[in-house]
Amino acid sequence: MFIVLKVMLSKFTKNSVALQYQKSSIFNNNINNLMTIITLTTDYGLKDHYVSSLKGAIFSENKNVTIVDISHQIDPFNIHQAAYIIKNAYQNFPEGTIHIIGVNAEVSIENEHLVILFNGQYFICANNGILSILTDTFLPEKIIEINAFQDIKDNFPTKSVFTKVACHIARGGNLDVIGKPFDKLKEIKNIAPVINANKTQIIGSIIYIDHYGNIITNISKTLIKNIGNERDFQIIARRAVFKKIHNSYNSIINFEIPEKDRAIKDGEKMALYNSNNLLEIALYKSDLSHEGGASSLLGLGYRDRIFIEFKN
Repeated sequence: MFIVLKVMLSKFTKNSVALQYQKSSIFNNNINNLMTIITLTTDYGLKDHYVSSLKGAIFSENKNVTIVDISHQIDPFNIHQAAYIIKNAYQNFPEGTIHIIGVNAEVSIENEHLVILFNGQYFICANNGILSILTDTFLPEKIIEINAFQDIKDNFPTKSVFTKVACHIARGGNLDVIGKPFDKLKEIKNIAPVINANKTQIIGSIIYIDHYGNIITNISKTLIKNIGNERDFQIIARRAVFKKIHNSYNSIINFEIPEKDRAIKDGEKMALYNSNNLLEIALYKSDLSHEGGASSLLGLGYRDRIFIEFKN
């Protein structure tokens, strides 16, 4: 009797351990799935059904992923704008994040569908120049041309192809299964600032205008410091001239002065270094419905030039 009970107890213990292991495995798998982030960056806007269709397609493949909208307000087919937004957003996401970029995504012999592993994250995009701007500092760990799912013939490849690739990766799938190695990224270079021969002038360009109407240029803080070398300067943005660059929006205010005596008011023009250490022209606490943004007030738009002149 004792031996039988001992055997039964042993089997019960093993079964309990096996059950606990099984539950633990299921729990860990669910946790891994829940930790998988898929981001969406598109030029689809929010009026139509396109964005919700993308999300529905993803959830139909994998209900446990987390979907994050980076932006759906990219100007139609604007490669540089899409690259700027995704480049400044992805760095805040954890390793293993999967980014779907639905801008100018229709496949052709000159616009292949690609997935790259870059800086520990995955980017699914057409070969339209966005990826070359994104990876201009160092090379991707892996580039694959997507062959899988290309038999689905429609004009919505972000949904029919990109979402399936993203869910394949989220399940732990191998990139080599869905395509072949690729090494011909379409190169589109960002417009670089121009410095004159005697280093008294930087000519930069507007590369982005944000939701507030603030103007973001391609002139970096590092470039201004290196070329300026502590010299006095002035920034010329069409009619506006700035002789100081602030490090934050609030630094335009001298908080030691009583509020009623301050000269600075909402809508005041200012130059500052933004969170990406790029030169930005902004209006302090502007109301777009009244003052407008810096871009509309100064009559400046995408790719217009900004000048910085240094005194000898």
